[in-house]
Amino acid sequence: MLEQVIFFTILMGFLITVLLSPVFIPFLRRLKFGQSIREEGPESHQKKSGTPTMGGIMILLSITITTLVMTGKFSEPTVETYLLLFVTLGFGLLGFMDDFIKVVMKRNLGLTSKQKLLGQIIISVIFYFIFKQSDFSTEIEIPLIDYSIDLGWMYVFFIIFWMVGFSNAVNLTDGLDGLLSGTAAIAFGAFAVLAWNQSQYELSIFSVAVVGAVLGFLVFNAYPAKVFMGDTGSLALGGAIATIAILAKLEIILLIIGGIFVIETLSVILQVISFKTTGKRIFRMSPLHHHYELIGWSEWRVVVTFWTVGLLLAILGIYIEVWV
Repeated sequence: MLEQVIFFTILMGFLITVLLSPVFIPFLRRLKFGQSIREEGPESHQKKSGTPTMGGIMILLSITITTLVMTGKFSEPTVETYLLLFVTLGFGLLGFMDDFIKVVMKRNLGLTSKQKLLGQIIISVIFYFIFKQSDFSTEIEIPLIDYSIDLGWMYVFFIIFWMVGFSNAVNLTDGLDGLLSGTAAIAFGAFAVLAWNQSQYELSIFSVAVVGAVLGFLVFNAYPAKVFMGDTGSLALGGAIATIAILAKLEIILLIIGGIFVIETLSVILQVISFKTTGKRIFRMSPLHHHYELIGWSEWRVVVTFWTVGLLLAILGIYIEVWV
């Protein structure tokens, strides 16, 4: 029974996005919701200017409908389900506001960094209070050594750091056609396996709903992309994967399964530190995927390589959690 629910969850998430796209993409184009390409980015990306963005709306619709319908088929939605949807839609709304300012109001930078950070913190704090009222554990489990640390009330700061950090990390990864769609499908698929292994079936259903939605989106987002998800999608996916890790007590494992997102973020941090302290750049451009573009790799080669590394890291994360 549950295996069928999981299968039909992926299928439903995939079909909703695929069926929405041929209607929604022309609608975005008519509204002139086209992506503005930053001038300091790779020159080859300028041809993508005007490609419809804010396609993350389709992903969010698919995730929400699929999760509620398929969770209802298995059991009544639990507080975990509503927390996942709250964070996903909350970060998605924040990303939508950012995209709207960029493409409609023609302010290329969107929300200011302070505005975006404030929104992320507010969502994270609300999540914490609901989390705390529901008596979830505030322990962080350390893999490999079978040890845990109870942060108590300080767990709120960890939640803020984790949610803000990973929403921004996933957002940074969304820079090439299909890159984030593929790596997100792999990472959420890994968490679906781990949630299933823990008998946390609501988390598993949500995770595979995301897998189906982003794979459906990938049909239209693979090179050459017909639509971008924008911050609407990337911030939502980042918040969602951090929430799954917190609810499943797999916070540290996320550093491995979401290793691509971590590496992309570190490349930006190291680039900034190096340039400010020495005046020299470590990479030709950050995030890291742009560096490989500028040394001559095709966009598709970069994407497939990152997908492969993401898959290997996902397998490693599952192996450490389940078998070590």
